[in-house]
Amino acid sequence: MYWDIEEVQSVAPRTLAIRFSDGLSGTLRIHESFCTGVFQALRDDHAVSEVRIEHGVLVWPNGLDLAPDRMYHEIKNNPNHHYELE
Repeated sequence: MYWDIEEVQSVAPRTLAIRFSDGLSGTLRIHESFCTGVFQALRDDHAVSEVRIEHGVLVWPNGLDLAPDRMYHEIKNNPNHHYELE
């Protein structure tokens, strides 16, 4: 799909630079308020930086994943190409 993630890089604490398969690029900031329940591990900046891509989806070694579809639309519709995950 056009929203599959092809590239990801940790660029700051809990902040990822992302490039989608259609060329759209932007940043994702994972706020501490999001990091509850199963996502509590993402409070750790080092844990966030261990992100990788599997089948167009962001995944972490502990089994967490974030689907790209909403990320894509939020980044595309933001003039700064940025998405705050809260």
